[in-house]
Amino acid sequence: MTELKTELTKPVDLTSLVPVLFGFAAFQQLRAASELQLFEYLDLNGASTSDQAAAGLGIPAKSARQLLLGTTSLGLTDREGEEYTLSAMLHDAMADGTWPLIRNIIDFQQRLSYLPAKEYAESLRTGKNLGLKHLPGKGNDLYTRLEQTPELEALFFRGMHSWSELSNPVLLHQVDYSGVTKVLDIGGGDAVNAIAIAQAHPHLKITVFDLAGAVEVAGDNIAAAGLGDRIDVVAGDMFGDPLPGGYDMALFAHQFVIWSPEQNRALLERAHAALPPGGRVIVFNAFADDDGRGPLYTALDNVYFATLPAEESTIYPWHEHEEWLVASGFVDIKRIRNEGWTPHGVIEGRKADE
Repeated sequence: MTELKTELTKPVDLTSLVPVLFGFAAFQQLRAASELQLFEYLDLNGASTSDQAAAGLGIPAKSARQLLLGTTSLGLTDREGEEYTLSAMLHDAMADGTWPLIRNIIDFQQRLSYLPAKEYAESLRTGKNLGLKHLPGKGNDLYTRLEQTPELEALFFRGMHSWSELSNPVLLHQVDYSGVTKVLDIGGGDAVNAIAIAQAHPHLKITVFDLAGAVEVAGDNIAAAGLGDRIDVVAGDMFGDPLPGGYDMALFAHQFVIWSPEQNRALLERAHAALPPGGRVIVFNAFADDDGRGPLYTALDNVYFATLPAEESTIYPWHEHEEWLVASGFVDIKRIRNEGWTPHGVIEGRKADE
């Protein structure tokens, strides 16, 4: 897939504010193209006029012109004469299987994140995740609300699963698993990362440790992947229940963006106590740059973390993770930056030999 540009041009005049001022509309152009399956149509049929696209999508001619103007202006489609084609980026995304993952994320953003995002300023003012008011149910965090609405919970898992598939190559291919035999995936959710790691590294055995509802979903996914002999599940609360022992690596994937610094440190201390001497802990999630300048993806994603998951949620910089690891007793701290387009990475530490 071609490299994606993820940073906007820094505003130098009012014209360069347009992508920011109309950012909500840019997303809706993308969402409409996804929902109406414009990109699938062009992928299947090739170069098409606006009228042909209108007939193929079953929408009025004016609507097709509006949609194609939007997608072409955003660089999602190209126009040559009277005909439209997919951009090179989307053509590659269709070919390599990335587009269905992005569609899941677009659906996640539209149905879970979009309305709550309007509470961002008030959430910043109060320090509370006030976007929850837009979701049904009761409870002070997103996960409690989702348990009460199975349809939204399924949507959430699809979105998180897709984000993991897009961002976890750093976890699969840049982490050194030589010398590791058993991995404890703490808060492993639906087992998306456990399954991917097991498939990439056939010598590993993995346990997914999470709440009962999550490991029930994980068990189904593990069975469907045919990995029941190498991945098992254990139900428990990572903050309150003893962590299973006998593992030489502990994994926290997408966990440290949810909790407070004190909770993250507590989780690392629990992992340190459960690991044998020489055991390693790895933390996989998105990171902010230490200089506070970005990346743009992290800055924009923090709107979601401020308004929805939990009161403490945010994306922390690399150096804070290092400080937690050192304070928890880990040594040989190492950063592993993603070679792809997202700001995900891995930071790891080792329990000192006795």
